[in-house]
Amino acid sequence: MRLLIFLLFMSSLLAQAQNQAPDLGRLSLGEADALLAQKNRELQAARRAVESAEAATLTAGQRPNPNLSLGTVNISPSRGIGGGALRDKAVDSTIRLDQLIERGNKRELRVSTAKKLEAASGEDLADVQRQQRLVLRGSYYDLALAQDKVVISADTAALFQRTLAAAELRLSAGDIASSDVARIRVDALRAQNDARASDADRKRAQFTLAYLIGVEQRADMLRATDAWPAPLPTTAIELDPVIERRPDVRAARARIEAANEARELARSLRTRDVSVGVQFEHFPDNFGNTSNSYGVALSIPLFTRYYYEGEIAQAEAAYNYATDNLERARAIARSEIGRALTDLAAAAERLARYQDNLLAEAKKSADSAEFAYKNGAIGVMDLLDARRILRAIQLDAASAQADYAKALAAWQFGSLQGAE
Repeated sequence: MRLLIFLLFMSSLLAQAQNQAPDLGRLSLGEADALLAQKNRELQAARRAVESAEAATLTAGQRPNPNLSLGTVNISPSRGIGGGALRDKAVDSTIRLDQLIERGNKRELRVSTAKKLEAASGEDLADVQRQQRLVLRGSYYDLALAQDKVVISADTAALFQRTLAAAELRLSAGDIASSDVARIRVDALRAQNDARASDADRKRAQFTLAYLIGVEQRADMLRATDAWPAPLPTTAIELDPVIERRPDVRAARARIEAANEARELARSLRTRDVSVGVQFEHFPDNFGNTSNSYGVALSIPLFTRYYYEGEIAQAEAAYNYATDNLERARAIARSEIGRALTDLAAAAERLARYQDNLLAEAKKSADSAEFAYKNGAIGVMDLLDARRILRAIQLDAASAQADYAKALAAWQFGSLQGAE
């Protein structure tokens, strides 16, 4: 009975999980984002780096452990060690405890350095998430574009097949020359090849998106369903505050702070650490006499040959590198945002031309050519040219829509308008 209840409970959990899982055949961009957060391998690697930094912070805060020493000395080969219990043996036994005492705020500086590096790892994770969400949108829109191309190519191939069938009937009736039928057949075969190539592009886009969201085994099920983003007005922004808020720049600033703490830690090596020891000594002699003694010790290093010049110079170089890296991160951020804004404006203008004029004019021209051909006003070559132009315009319009969608995502995630 208990087994049956357990099986029913597990089956209900499985059904609930299946109900909550997104339908890959109708995948929205929001659902793809959720899968990215759960299964993306680059994000997982960045999370492991954060965990490692947290462990390093824990390690940095630990104080040195004491050392316990046990020793037996003054063993005489000629006189022996005497009889009796082990405690009565005529040997000198010592127990010693030593503790290193760090000076110069070394522990505090280690902890501060580790915490700054931990904060930098957290910012790295945020930046990886920003970048991966941007890559996800590029892959999602590539799949959407490939799907549109499949539809356009399939419609074109079907149209040519119908035209070819009609032309063959007219050829049998003697209303059309065999050379015209051959031209239509060639274009029909080309349309079939284009449709097959479009389907291959769609499959490649599916595999690329599947890797990002961790569903490679079900890549063939993926279908993007979100509509293309509508053109949006872009407003001018002040770049400097945006750049300083970007996670890659924040990570670079945290590493400067960590490098500064590490530089102070390197300098603190010139502050001598000392070791303090306490000792108990037990010595029974061969005549039954026992003497116990106590002692203390202080150990101080002598800087006679080396004064930690190498560690200090290395820490200075690391600080300078971190400073240079911050300027590099700021320059990259400024370049990315500026380039994204330029690309977005160009993509918006190109898309507007297709949506406002080119598509409508190409469709009108193709419809006119179809009507004229059916009524014998134009030849087959003019008809085929009109169809080729319409198909090319439709494919270019789809590409323009995808270019705008990806440029908009680059602008939003570069300026943090869509990344937070």
